[in-house]
Amino acid sequence: MNGNGNGKRKVVVNLATGLEDPERVMVAFLVAGAAATAGKDVTMFLTKEAVRLALPGVAEGVACDGCPPLPRLAAQFAEAGGRLLVCPICFSARKLAEDALVEHAQIGGATPLWQWIGEGATVFSY
Repeated sequence: MNGNGNGKRKVVVNLATGLEDPERVMVAFLVAGAAATAGKDVTMFLTKEAVRLALPGVAEGVACDGCPPLPRLAAQFAEAGGRLLVCPICFSARKLAEDALVEHAQIGGATPLWQWIGEGATVFSY
């Protein structure tokens, strides 16, 4: 047990890249989605250009030939209970609309992330 009260292992996927590097986005969603599907408690922390992925219709396209489509990966992550935590500074700097966030996303920075992590999490960074 990791001390979070429910016995689920926590996973943080830190994504600082948006669609300027779609393969990186794809890998982050593959890892996060696999962890969520396996029953892990998963939060994807979006910073820099990745904050745009918390808006509907942004995670679009196919990253590479033979790669799974980004909308499918994003939907699988959400359906498996994955959450998006969106850097407030990065989001605000891009003048994006907070009321437009997808349902499983919320604005939150380092302090809420650390509070959620509590006694520990496995971290992947892309």
